[in-house]
Amino acid sequence: MLENKKFEMDLAGRKLKVTFSPLAEQANGSCLVQYGDSLILATATMGKSDRDGDFFPLTVEYEEKFYAAGKILGSRFVRREGKASEPAILSGRLIDRTIRPLFDQRLRRDVQVVVTVLSIDEDNDPDFIGLIGASLALSCSDIPWAGPISGIRIGQKDGQFIINPTYKQRAESFFDAFVSSIGDKINMLEIGANENPESEVLAAIKLAQETIMGINDFQKQIIAVMGKPKANVMLMEIDPEFKKQVQEFLAPKLEDAIYQKNKMEMSRKIDELTNELKEWAKNIGEDKVNIALTILENEIDATVHKNILAKEQRPDGRKLDELRQLFAQAGNILPRVHGCGLFIRGNTQALSSVTLAGPAKELTIETIESSESKRFIHHYNFPSFSVGEAKSSRGPGRREIGHGALAEKALRPMIPTKDQFPYTIRVVSEILSSNGSSSMASACGSSLALMDAGVPIKGPVAGIAMGLMMDDKGYKVLTDIQGPEDHYGDMDFKVAGTKDGVNACQMDVKIDGISLEIVEKTLAQAKKARLEILAVINGALSAPRANLSPLAPKIKIIKIKPEQIGLVIGSGGKTIKEIMERTGVEIDIDDDGSVFITGVDAAKVDEAAKTIESITHEFTAGEIAEGKIVKILDFGAVIEFGPNSDALLHISELAHRRVEKVEDVVKLGDIIKVKILRVEPDGKIGVSLKALTPAPENNGAYGMVDDYQRPAYRPERRPMSRDRGPRRPRGKF
Repeated sequence: MLENKKFEMDLAGRKLKVTFSPLAEQANGSCLVQYGDSLILATATMGKSDRDGDFFPLTVEYEEKFYAAGKILGSRFVRREGKASEPAILSGRLIDRTIRPLFDQRLRRDVQVVVTVLSIDEDNDPDFIGLIGASLALSCSDIPWAGPISGIRIGQKDGQFIINPTYKQRAESFFDAFVSSIGDKINMLEIGANENPESEVLAAIKLAQETIMGINDFQKQIIAVMGKPKANVMLMEIDPEFKKQVQEFLAPKLEDAIYQKNKMEMSRKIDELTNELKEWAKNIGEDKVNIALTILENEIDATVHKNILAKEQRPDGRKLDELRQLFAQAGNILPRVHGCGLFIRGNTQALSSVTLAGPAKELTIETIESSESKRFIHHYNFPSFSVGEAKSSRGPGRREIGHGALAEKALRPMIPTKDQFPYTIRVVSEILSSNGSSSMASACGSSLALMDAGVPIKGPVAGIAMGLMMDDKGYKVLTDIQGPEDHYGDMDFKVAGTKDGVNACQMDVKIDGISLEIVEKTLAQAKKARLEILAVINGALSAPRANLSPLAPKIKIIKIKPEQIGLVIGSGGKTIKEIMERTGVEIDIDDDGSVFITGVDAAKVDEAAKTIESITHEFTAGEIAEGKIVKILDFGAVIEFGPNSDALLHISELAHRRVEKVEDVVKLGDIIKVKILRVEPDGKIGVSLKALTPAPENNGAYGMVDDYQRPAYRPERRPMSRDRGPRRPRGKF
């Protein structure tokens, strides 16, 4: 029997449970963490030898197992886990961004953290326990790491914050914040909001930090019992004498290369300096080249920090809170799209396009967490040419998925509801040139594209990336970071929102964390920049266009009773398929009876709508209805009102006279109007044609004179007489 060591604490009315057992015993560290019925296995493993290179090789994997939710997912032909879903990738990034800054970046051994979701309930998101599990697996292992660290999710309902809200509570509110903190320092933020003021965002972060301190204390108690001594791992060390030589070589050239207003000129000069340094180092020894390049990176970092902190001198000469040159354009770029926008900030260019389609094109997402349809989609592409590199394209990676999700989060609160605007909306942002903050440029370009397409968004969204330079004496917050400020800075804090408040935040740090004071200052400085950008966006297009693009499909919405859905669909889908094939439209029906008809040709959309209305129409006595004669009988004609609705027009109801043949009044294929006389309980309908014309005056026994002018009296007959002669014999002769 396995020997387990268990720990638990109360958190937001639920038990947080941690179990250490021999499971995954060959990893350097492992544990099980449970919250409700959501359970994860976290493992941390370190390689046996150092790797060559100039970076710390850390990988974080977040693996979802379909069985965790009691589901058989996957495609029809492959019923097993494959490529990670986008929600899993985002959860993995969340954990990675939290734990990475707490490693010594001089470490050159492979470290892999794997969080495996083994069980998931309908209330608790496993990314929360995934982070705690990763922290404990690392902290209790022999892998050098400066944890523990914890994170917590904050929701909001009716103006009140909720700690670790359930999935249902999160679905009821746009505010969703995940905060990671070590002690009194915040080191990761992921926030989705709905024009919340900066003060509310700050209050949520403060509440999260207070809660996290208790979870960190809980982890420290566990580590005191389960922790192993840390391994004595070699770190990349640089010979002080060689470092001094490189510094002397770089001294007269470094600042001239860094301090250029144009990114391309800066890159050219740094490339030239790099090549000179390689040749110089090669003369000392082949093994010195990579070390020299590492020293160059460190010297650029130190120079950028020193000059910003001491002299507020940025590489491109801007003030600390100054934006780069801005440009915005809506439309008149891509001739066949439904809407487009171009946003440029310095050397960063985002071209966004909008495609509109009917509800049938909604994206179906099926994961272990939920199965849902998504009608607003934002995708982000970052080709290698945007940074002047020549690399093969391998599709969107983690970075592209993360940046696209952030811009989508910023825009989502502005999107009209399905009742207001029934279209499926796909926005694609192409980064044509990048020099920092391309995800926030995407939010700006996409706002322009949505308004150009005529999507009635509540208002445009603007985003900005904020940076930080910090040492033991103080710090400086930077607006609109680029190039070296992003790469060598201590923080990347993206804030997006409207004139009224914040819609999204995302923060990563390269240090162990920042104070609440720095967060507050950054939010205030970001608001100033956001309003400046919004002014430029409004200058290009201040509101959604009044009309949709003529290239966009037309959508008509009709309502039917939910119990009539089967009539429209028909047996095996026969009825709805026939309508779509005949008219060329797409038809989508919601469970509440909303029918969405989408097509390029408005006349065909109307035709399909009339067909559905005729199928589901409930006739009442006295109503006038139009139908087609589809069958002629001896005693009447069958008139069809729709695919599933017809009636018998009896010969006696054709005209105000005696009709000998039905064809004397109506013919096969005629489209006529009739009056509904009665609707029987079994659905049979009685109709009349003659009821639509007034009856003529009564002039005799037949009492009818119409267009055929039958005589109103019997012609005179010969009088009956016994003198008529012999009767004709009966029978055959």
